[in-house]
Amino acid sequence: MLVAVTAGRPRASLGRILEDLGATLLELVAGDPESVDEVGGVVIHDPLDEPATPRRALVLGVGMHEPAEIAALLTELGEHGAAGLVVRAPVAPDERLSAAVRRSGVALLGLTRGASWTQLAAMLRSLIAEGDVGDTGPETLGGMPSGDLFALANAISTLLDAPVTIEDRNSRVLAFSGRQDEADPSRIATILGRQVPQRFTRVLEERGVFHELYRSDDPIAVAPMPVEPPEIALPRVALAIRAGDEILGSIWAAVRSPLSAERTQALRDAAKLVALHLLRLRAGADVERRLRADLVATALEAGPGAADALTRLGLAEQSCLVLALTPVGRAEDEGLTATHAQLVAERQRLADAFSMHLSAVYPRSAVALIGDVGYGIVGCRPDRGDAEQRAVRVTREFLGRIGSSRRVLVGVGSVAHDHAGLARSRAGADRALRVLRRGREATGVARIADVHVEALLIELADLAAARGDQPSGPVARLLAYDAKRRTCLVETLHAWLTAFGDVAAAAAALHTHPNTFRYRLRRLTEVGGIDLTDPDARFAAMLELRLMDFPPPSS
Repeated sequence: MLVAVTAGRPRASLGRILEDLGATLLELVAGDPESVDEVGGVVIHDPLDEPATPRRALVLGVGMHEPAEIAALLTELGEHGAAGLVVRAPVAPDERLSAAVRRSGVALLGLTRGASWTQLAAMLRSLIAEGDVGDTGPETLGGMPSGDLFALANAISTLLDAPVTIEDRNSRVLAFSGRQDEADPSRIATILGRQVPQRFTRVLEERGVFHELYRSDDPIAVAPMPVEPPEIALPRVALAIRAGDEILGSIWAAVRSPLSAERTQALRDAAKLVALHLLRLRAGADVERRLRADLVATALEAGPGAADALTRLGLAEQSCLVLALTPVGRAEDEGLTATHAQLVAERQRLADAFSMHLSAVYPRSAVALIGDVGYGIVGCRPDRGDAEQRAVRVTREFLGRIGSSRRVLVGVGSVAHDHAGLARSRAGADRALRVLRRGREATGVARIADVHVEALLIELADLAAARGDQPSGPVARLLAYDAKRRTCLVETLHAWLTAFGDVAAAAAALHTHPNTFRYRLRRLTEVGGIDLTDPDARFAAMLELRLMDFPPPSS
């Protein structure tokens, strides 16, 4: 019934596999992937063979479409202790399939449209095969060392008899082959800068090359770039690198004549192999990010494992402080149309850029995305008293470099002299970030020391809201009067308190004549029963208005 593809000592959970391959190759249709802590192997379903299923196997249901057939196989796989069944997407999770998943305990997964079973099998083998760490030899994909894109570029160059580059979606060069001296000046400039020059990408965009490239499953011919004599420019052949519906990048060959049918097919086959290597590189980077995120989170919690986590991060036995970073504005505003994965990817790119910036300034630092916040731990010299101010300067430099196309907020915690103090530093950075999210600071960066009172007010407002407290006393009476009579006595009180009793300034803030303002002031003392000569009464009213987050008068 089943033909084994791979087995070995399992190292990856089903949830981990979905994290690594989800949105690109796999999607969860039904079931609980977290119930399977280890996957025992990958097998292909064959209805004509006898069962030979390793325990906790992931079964590839090639060619299965009918819900009744899938439900029956789920029941059978449950008896063999399988971890999951993969069928070609789209899969409609009707009640029959949902019931079969519940009864069998086997998760049902969908293979993304456009992805091949060969791609999936190779990537699964790469993720769960024995020896990810401690192998006697390097892992290979398609006969090439896993992730060695330069070896792939050279192999493709040999097959096509042309110099080759492998580029990402932003035209950054990931790898290039030898023989680049046989190409033209634009290729040399691309290799030297590890990025296609902007003047060339602009021409390609104007010609619609990228649009055609990412819509086509076949190699496309690209006309030579316009150059000034005596320079020469060679035509290109380009092919998108795909994993399912996702575009990972592209392969570009500088050719002197059109490719033959055999070489065109070789390029198609090579693109599938490059996709596997890119996915494997990304999976490895994701594993490293998760490990770093776990270590950073453990250090910030200041629990029993904090000291060991700081040691592994290279931050042990020194003073540190915590920075908390999150984007707002463009990416968040697009949340109605952007997917959760896109928003997470945007935050991850920002955290990676922040990590690179901090590492250039601080010899020891660690950054990880935890939830929707990127946390940075930076080492500080104990003999310097300006560590927090320096962190603010460094952060402002970072915000200046990433430009104004996105708004980013950063809270800076206090200096911690031991691992137990890191939790307080993280709490301070989070509290400063909350103040920034309320729009109280225009710069986008704040130390908790600078916004401590504002943070206390926000927490007091949280406490009042949690207990269901409502405005009381004079403020409550003024609110009720304004609601009934459509007056503005609360606004008048707020303006007067904000102006420290300066009637002229308060009236100007509300664009009201001073005499009118004085009349409203007398009226609010009568209605609210408040004695404005009593400092305690003034403080109580001001505090209550702040807790209501009453907007300040416009100037």
